[in-house]
This record gives sequence, C-alpha cells and structure tokens, in this order.
Amino acid sequence: MSVHVVIGSGPAGAATARLLAEQGHTVRVITRSGRNPEPGIEHVALDATDSERLTAAARGAAAIYSCAAPPYHRWVAEWPALASSLCAAAEATGAVLVMLGNLYGYGPVDGPMTEELPLAATGPKGRVRATVWEQARTLHKQGRIKAVEVRPSDFFGPGVTDGGHLAARVMPRLLRGKPVSTLGDPDAPHSWSYLPDVARALVEIAGEERAWGRAWHVPTEPARSTRQMVDRLAAQAGTGPVAVRRLSPAVLGVASLFSPLLRELKEIRYQFDRPFVVDASAYEAEFAVRATPVDEQIKATVAWWRERPATAG
Repeated sequence: MSVHVVIGSGPAGAATARLLAEQGHTVRVITRSGRNPEPGIEHVALDATDSERLTAAARGAAAIYSCAAPPYHRWVAEWPALASSLCAAAEATGAVLVMLGNLYGYGPVDGPMTEELPLAATGPKGRVRATVWEQARTLHKQGRIKAVEVRPSDFFGPGVTDGGHLAARVMPRLLRGKPVSTLGDPDAPHSWSYLPDVARALVEIAGEERAWGRAWHVPTEPARSTRQMVDRLAAQAGTGPVAVRRLSPAVLGVASLFSPLLRELKEIRYQFDRPFVVDASAYEAEFAVRATPVDEQIKATVAWWRERPATAG
C-alpha cells in the first residue's frame, strides 16, 4: 500500500479519498480549512497554490489527485496558479498527477465527444480548463512530470449537491412531488457521470502507467435526457410523475443578476440546449472500470437524498 494525496474535498475528492482508504492506502487530503480526521484519512489545511507547502505535504506520495477547483466565477483568475503549483509538486516529488478534468475544453461539438477531439473551446472557462491540461501534458512530454487527465460529464449520484444539475435544484422538490426546473432542453440527450464511477476511474488510472500522458473519459451510461432521469428518480422515490419545466431565458436573465453561478452558466448553456454525449469506448477498451447500471445509480441516489436531514426546496 502507498501514500496518495487528494487535493480538495468536494464530491469527487471525498469519494476518491474514501475509495483509496478502503483499499488500504494511506490518504492525505489537502484543503484550505482542513477537516476532522476520518478512518484512514489524514486531513491537512493548506493553500494548494503554495507550491512549497504542497510539495512538502506530497513527499513520498505515489499519486496526487487534482480534485479541487477555484470558485466557479473565479476560474479564469485562479486556475493558472493552482495548476502551476500542482505541476511543481508533481515534478518535485515524482508522484503522478491525476487531474480531474471535464468536457468544457471541447466547446460545442456535433456528435458524441471522444478524447481525440481538439480542445477548441472559445469561452473563458473552457479555454482555461484546456490550458491547464495542455500545460501538464507539455511537461509530461518533456519528461518533467507524470500526468494524466480523467474527464467526466456532469456529476450525478450520492454526495453531489449544490453543483449538480440533478442534485440540490432537483432532488428536494422531486422527493416532495413538486415540479422541477432545468436549464436548456429537458429532452436533449445528456451524459451523466455517476460519482462513484468517477472516483473508481481516477484511482484505476493512477495505477496504470500506460494510461499516463493523455486524457480519458469516465465510463458513463448511455445518454439520457433530464426528463428521462427525473422520471426514473421520481419512480424510484414513489412520488409519481413530476413535471419538468424549462427555465426561460427571461427568467434566467433576471436570476443571473443576483446569482454569480447563473451568470457563469451562460457560457455552457449549449451543453443543455443540444445533445451532450460522451463516448468512453477508448477507456473501456483498455481498463476495467465500467459505468454502474443506471437502475443502481437511481436507487442509491434516491436513498442518499432521503437520508439527508433536510430536503426543503
């Protein structure tokens, strides 16, 4: 068993740390504020943009998992410093840098997304995410670091709350049988990456040297529209059919005046106004992780939300 360092304790970071601990590894989680200790998991409070302190915390690690991100509306300003610090720590320690990416870098495309597509995004958040990976990949090609990127689609499942499009804005209302609202076309096919599968892919890829130096898509169930997913969730919850309403541009425009998050979502509206489908066949041809069957995803997600102390919404 080895030492693994996880940067960030959001849904993906927390799930990855727990999985590593379950496998018997020594796990060190880095966050700005720290956390209370958990079985098999050490929590360390430090700013990951401080490369010297991050390097010291990562000494002896087999892998560094980049699962943190700046606040959504500060990506452009703050991602470069975080990425540079992560690369510096990977170079100084020799640990493989396993980067949790996303699909923003491709920009709008026609047809399913594969890893072979160019990173052609023109929006600021898509460009900064592409640049972060391009920096790490260049250093990998130069032999200075070992790096790999794992790209999921939108998170879904237990542990996904405020940032999920099928989470805090949907589940509390759905469990009460109330209508839910969605961005974009509720009937457009959309890929949803189940959070436990994201963690399993990160951990698997970290241990596969032949995977390093490129990006991989997380194994994901066939694309289903928001309406299809809500119907499945409502059926599992026993609340009967739940209406799915598309938020109008006018409503979004007014709401964005008061919400930095909604203002920033304008850049990625295309992901919900048209089919947004991920192709993970390259991963599945090489490695063992497969997407959890959707019925299991739905059952676990409804159970997790039912156990939460509050479901008002």
